Amino acid sequence: MKYTQRQSIKLWAEDDRPREKLLNKGKSVLSNAELLAILIGSGTKRESALDLARKVLQHASDNLAELGRMDKTSLTSIKGIGDARALIIIAAMELGRRRASTPSVQRQQIKSSTSAFEVMQQHLSDEPCEQFWILMLDRANKVIRPVQISNGGVSGTVADPKKIFSTALKEMASGIILFHNHPSGNVRPSDADKKLTRKLADIGTLMEITVLDHIIIGKENYFSFLDSGLL
Repeated sequence: MKYTQRQSIKLWAEDDRPREKLLNKGKSVLSNAELLAILIGSGTKRESALDLARKVLQHASDNLAELGRMDKTSLTSIKGIGDARALIIIAAMELGRRRASTPSVQRQQIKSSTSAFEVMQQHLSDEPCEQFWILMLDRANKVIRPVQISNGGVSGTVADPKKIFSTALKEMASGIILFHNHPSGNVRPSDADKKLTRKLADIGTLMEITVLDHIIIGKENYFSFLDSGLL
């Protein structure tokens, strides 16, 4: 049976409806478009919820990371996606990012800049403005938790040493990894980044809280001060 754009999902064979398919066969068998159609809920007079979901994914280049970066304005520019549907999609993508920082992930041991980047990528890679975070570690280099220190503008943010180290002291952290993002995607450190890193490393030595690395996160890439010999 061929499905047309005007045909309601309710008229489809039960096994082909996203909700029924989820109930009967489980979440793993659904495509990204089918999962998104469940979030969208209903279609329009001309398009089913699945048609709308496919359009949304096309606007995101069929990439969930790109979909996570789309804001309300971008989503509502798609015909058939209003404010309510856009906000549902945004909320669902944010839940997906937060799932990556559940305790089981946070307690992992950091063994390299790559493992540190993987913990923090969901917090920083999609942000349109610069943010500064620290990842606090115990003596075994296991993650205690990440904490946001500041939220700035497109080209900069403030990293207050007092807030950074008072936060680490409260959690009894033995070491910290500094993080900030470059929304432009260019992860090359500025002179100000280098000076700040040296300053915080010196303070950490005095306070016996080791600054293990400073990682700048772009969209899908990162720069490690430690790996580059700058720390």
